[in-house]
Amino acid sequence: MNLLLELFLCFAKIGLFTFGGGYAMIAIIENTCVEQKKWMTHDEMMDIAVIAESTPGPIAINTATHVGYKRAGVIGALAATVGMVLPSFVIIFLISMFLEQFMEITIIANAFQGIKIGVGLLIFDAGLKMMKKMPAKKLSRGLMIFGLVAMLCINLFSIRISSVLVMLTAAVVSLAVHFVKGGRNA
Repeated sequence: MNLLLELFLCFAKIGLFTFGGGYAMIAIIENTCVEQKKWMTHDEMMDIAVIAESTPGPIAINTATHVGYKRAGVIGALAATVGMVLPSFVIIFLISMFLEQFMEITIIANAFQGIKIGVGLLIFDAGLKMMKKMPAKKLSRGLMIFGLVAMLCINLFSIRISSVLVMLTAAVVSLAVHFVKGGRNA
């Protein structure tokens, strides 16, 4: 029971104090689960992040669910998921009741401008941490650079290409190189 409460409170804290959605939360989740709680290794966390991104649903909730499941089975997954979702749900529900009046407050509007910058930095930080811990192989680095350039072009030039297509292309290239090399690690 203590573990379930710990999972709930841990992810409720992350859900309550992290702005910007799943990608901004990944760095916080990793810090909490790997460095503070020692619930898993960094490699396990990277695997979870890849799986969470590849499955339907928000990445932060998928990550919380997987961590909860790894720690305490189905009931742990439920505790972590509810912990992650509940604070945001309550806050958004309350804000929606007073949204127009809320955004007219100058200090609130200005705070949200700063929060946008902070969210961008959190996402950038998560990307850098994953990049630093990625195997230093030419194929891995090349695919990462391809993905970065593709996503920058998509965003800067408003090109309508699905990020899923970029991920699938990277997977196909990686598999092709793997099979050309005769099944060895690329």
